[in-house]
This record gives sequence, structure tokens and C-alpha cells, in this order.
Amino acid sequence: MSNHLVNSTSPYLLQHAENPVDWYPWAKESLEKARVEDKPIFLSIGYSACHWCHVMAHESFEDPEVAAIMNNNFINIKVDREERPDLDSIYMSAVVSLTGQGGWPMSVFLTPELIPFYGGTYFPPQPRYGMPAFKDVLIQLAGLWKDDRAQILQAGKNLVSALSSKSERETSSGSISKEGLAKATRELIKTYDWQHGGWGRAPKFPQPMALDFLLRRHVGGDAGALQVVAHALNAMARGGMYDVLGGGFSRYSTDNDWLIPHFEKMLYDNAQLSLVYLHAWQITRNPLYRKVVEQTLDFVKKEMLDPDGGFYSSLDADSEGIEGKYYVWTLDEIRKAFGEKDDLFESAYGITSAGNWEGKIVLRRVMSDSELASQFKLNVDEVQSRLAERQAQLLTVRNNRIRPGTDDKVLTFWNGLMLATFAEATRAFNNAEYLHIAQNNANFILTSLRVEGNLRRAWRKGRVSAEVFLEDYAALILGLIELYQTDFDNRWYQEAYALTQEMINLFINSRGGFFDTTSEAETIIQRPQELQDHATPSGNALAVEALLKMAAFSENEEYHQLADNAFGLIADLSADYPTAFSRWLSAADFYLNQVRQIALIGELANGKSKMFLQEIRHNFLPNTIVAVSTSPPPHGSPKLLSDRPMIGETATVYICEGFVCKQPVITHEKLHELLKE
Repeated sequence: MSNHLVNSTSPYLLQHAENPVDWYPWAKESLEKARVEDKPIFLSIGYSACHWCHVMAHESFEDPEVAAIMNNNFINIKVDREERPDLDSIYMSAVVSLTGQGGWPMSVFLTPELIPFYGGTYFPPQPRYGMPAFKDVLIQLAGLWKDDRAQILQAGKNLVSALSSKSERETSSGSISKEGLAKATRELIKTYDWQHGGWGRAPKFPQPMALDFLLRRHVGGDAGALQVVAHALNAMARGGMYDVLGGGFSRYSTDNDWLIPHFEKMLYDNAQLSLVYLHAWQITRNPLYRKVVEQTLDFVKKEMLDPDGGFYSSLDADSEGIEGKYYVWTLDEIRKAFGEKDDLFESAYGITSAGNWEGKIVLRRVMSDSELASQFKLNVDEVQSRLAERQAQLLTVRNNRIRPGTDDKVLTFWNGLMLATFAEATRAFNNAEYLHIAQNNANFILTSLRVEGNLRRAWRKGRVSAEVFLEDYAALILGLIELYQTDFDNRWYQEAYALTQEMINLFINSRGGFFDTTSEAETIIQRPQELQDHATPSGNALAVEALLKMAAFSENEEYHQLADNAFGLIADLSADYPTAFSRWLSAADFYLNQVRQIALIGELANGKSKMFLQEIRHNFLPNTIVAVSTSPPPHGSPKLLSDRPMIGETATVYICEGFVCKQPVITHEKLHELLKE
């Protein structure tokens, strides 16, 4: 028998619609029911691709005995963290404060007034791993609610007080500075793991924002920054966390060596990582980096692109109820796929009958092309060709397996990140298919995720959520800016400008920065204002970056001032904890260095204009914005195009840096010279 999740838009909630637990979605009716019945709330937060969410569901939420305890004593509410990042942020802070760590599934117990008083993550069905059994937790808390409610209410009061104090401590009041950026760079290089790659110990997260910041620092002249990035990208690209057969990255590595992934594939990871590899390719021209970008975007196109143009959220870690089953191999399976033993392939990937993970094989390169060429008396091209043929054979076999489930909801935030990546890849690789995907995506978001002109967070099969958040606005603005700089269709710039005004009106915090929720959204314990970057950039970091870029296009000084005010919130913290504020640091790099504004006046179809654009796009120029128009520019064009006539009726380039403009350029040689300065 279905519960109250049966009409949800979230695939994660729908996975629990047939549980014996009487689940409710987060809604006014559910919260009012808790107040009327005077019951505490059990709040369970997770997401569709979460392996341990599935485990806890199978062990506890599908158990009729456990469900009976839950139904008799609690109002049970399920939340998809990807649809409600505000609830996830607030109650994750509570869990971390209570236990010292967070994660998903998140399990939080609230009073009917929504005050958290107890929480954790995964609870097992029997006491193990040093954790109590979930059933025992339920019984004990139900008893306290009936017999010693004062203890629970005091615990909730203490927790809310601690969270308020923590929120006040987690902001700074300094000024962002070039020395702060240099200090952050030194910290990233000093703490880098040169043995394995990346930062910290297992589980190891790829940190694409930190890597991209270091690429910016390399362009700015910081010695050592590129070496760190190349080491990290090479370590991940060997395979394991990176899918060498089908392309795309898993969420993180469970070991220090990037071998064993947590197998779910998230849209946001693949958007950010493919962009870092793209920027690294623009700097180094390393063909491996281009291959990773193209394979990853091809994976997204094939497996995460809705026919209407939106990008899906994720692929599960599990298939057939087993984590990683879709991706791993045995030696017998590999040899059967080839019809023979292939010493070259087995040497390339270090394949043995024992495997490298629980008796199975996760494909990861252990020998380079040149090492293989030397050992097998081949040239490098032959090695690459033979390995590519074998990989295609394995991929054909894998495609016939039962695929992991797909979370097919479309999130504005994550789509904005991927939109920017496809737009930049279009420019770097001159790929018309990428442009088509990017244009369709932007059009889809601007139509299907707008209800009566109001932007929304999530879409699935024609149904749209009611909420929207700062990160949705900011990421979409940045994606539209990148798309404008790709096809120079004025629509994208005008939409970005309008969204910027809406973002300010809906989310501005008069004390600096932005709230994560709109002024009309429900207030839970507090109106959240997340500053740290996590696996995705914080909405505030993205908003600041969007304001700075829109200021450079529009010459609207208010945008610049709002960004300046926001930087004060994280100035000191970002230098000391750079991996927690990496997207902020990239925005600060844009803010503190002289932004290069390039205006190209001429017909895009003209050969000379194309040659100029090719020169501008050849290298990674992180603090450069580009606008293109005929003369005079149409109404609604970026202001930096104003008063820029063509010289001698030929395509003309205007370059300004730090409020100083160079002489107009009409030759390729002179443009090349100015871009090198």
C-alpha cells in the first residue's frame, strides 16, 4: 500500500512510496499533523544515488516491525536533499554539531516546532560499528518524548543556541587581498598529497574548485601551481574513480589512491571536473586531458540528457542491489569479451585473477603508453589503437548489463554548471554539437523551469517544484554568460541581466552577501546563508562571481559593490582554509586582477572575425570577458560594446584592462601581441 510520497516529483521519494513506513513529504500539512497530534518528527534526508540510503531503507524502512514503531510514535518525513538544500544545510549543521560528522542518509529527530534534538546518519538494524540499533533509538526517544519531554526540549534549545553561535563565528570581517590569494595558494601547495594526489586522506574528494583556482594562479605567474594540478589530474584520469570505458567520474574515491570509487555519478562532479580538465588542456595541450573532457561530455550526452534538453541529476552506485556491479569485472569476463588472453591490455591495467577490489577488477591504468610500447615492441600509436579497440569491446559487453538507476529530475543549479561547461567546450574544441546541446539546455531551463516568469529549482516529467534557491539563480546566470560568450546571442545576456536583478531582490542580505532562500520562503530555524563550498560551490560564491562578470559586461557599479561587501564575510577564512572556499578564491582572483574586456565589432560570419575569435579562444584566459556585435550594437547588448565603431569598415577588436583601453586592433598579429601581455 502506497504512502504519502506516491505523488512526489523526486525519484528518491518515489523509491520509498511503497515502504510500510507512513512517509510524508515536507509540507505544511505534514508539519501541522505533528503539532495537532503532539508527536515528534523523524526527518530522513537523502538522495537517489546514495548507497547507504538504500541500505538503511532495505534494513529498516522496509521492515514492518520497525515501520510500526515509527508510525505509532512519530510523524515520518522524507526529504530529497537535492530538491531542498535549505533543509539539508540546516539539519546537517545540527547533526554535525551533535555527532562531529555528517553524511547521508541523514536521520534527525525534531519537535513539532521543528527544533532538532537528536540525530545521526546511518543507523544499523542491530548494534554494530559502535552505533545503536535504529529500533532501539526509536523506542528510547519515543519514551523520552512521553515521560521526560523537558530533557528533549532543553537539548533542542541548547542545540539551536550552539548553531546560532557557530553561524556567527563562521564569518570574518576582513578584506580580500592579493596576499590572501597568495597565502591560499601556498597552503594548497604545502598540504598537497604528492604520493597519491589530491588533499587529505580517504575518502578522497577530487576538489575541482581548488584545482581550477590553482590554474588561475598559474596563469597569473604562481610557480608550482600547474605542477600540483597536473599531478592530481593525471592521478584521477588513470581510472578507478574515472570510468575509462564509458567516461565520467564517480563521486569520490574510498581509498587514498583513487582506485575504488563510490560508484554513483553526479552531474555536478562531471560538470566541474570536465571543466578543470578543459582548462588544463588549454594550458598544456596534453591530449589525455582533452580525451577525458570529450569522453565525459559524451557520457553526459548519452546517459544524462533528457530529450527536452535538461541534464539529469545522477546515476546510482548500485545495480541489481549491488554497489558497483555494473562497472567491475572478473578476469574470465574480460577474456571472454576478447575471445582470448590479451597480454597488452592486462599489463596496461595490471589485471590479475585476484582482482583489486573484493575479488573483482576495477579498471585503472598502471602502465603508460610509452612503457607498454617499449615492453611489447610497438609504437605508441599502435598501443593506443589496440587498447581503444579492447575498451570498445568491454563497453559493448557492459552496455548489455542491467544499468544503475537514473535520477531523472532536472535541477537548475546543476544544469547551470553543466551549461557553462558545454559552452566553454564549444569554444575550445569548435564543436557544433556541444553548442546545440548548450543552447537547447538554456532554452529548456528558461522555459520549463519558469512558472509564470518565476524561476524554479527542479523539474521532472513536466512537473515543477515550488522552491528556488540562490544557487539556482547564480549558476544559471553564469551558464548564460558563458553561452553568450559562445554564440553571442543577445537573448542569453538579457536573460542573465534580468536574473541578476531578480537574484538581488529575492536573496540580498543587508549585512553582506545573500541568503540561500528567498524572502518569501518558509523560515525553519533560521534563514540559511551558506558560505562554504562543499562538493558544489556555495550559492554566495557563485552569486559574487556572477555579479562581478555582469558588472564587467554592463558597467553597473552596484553589482561590483555588492560583490565587494560579500567578500568581507570570508576574507580571512578563505586564506586559511582554501579547499573550503575555492570558488570564492577564483571569484576573488577575478575581482583583484585587472579584468580584460574584449569587444569585437564585426560580422560573426566574416572570416576575419572568426580568426580574431579563434585567437582569443586559443588559451585559458580566466579573467577575460568577450562581447561581439555588429555596429551599432542592437538594443540590450552589453554596455562594453557601446561607442565602439568599426575602423575602416573592417572587423575591429577593442581591449580594455583595469579602466584603461588599448588602441583598437584590426590585424591578427597585433591582437596576438596584446593577448600575450
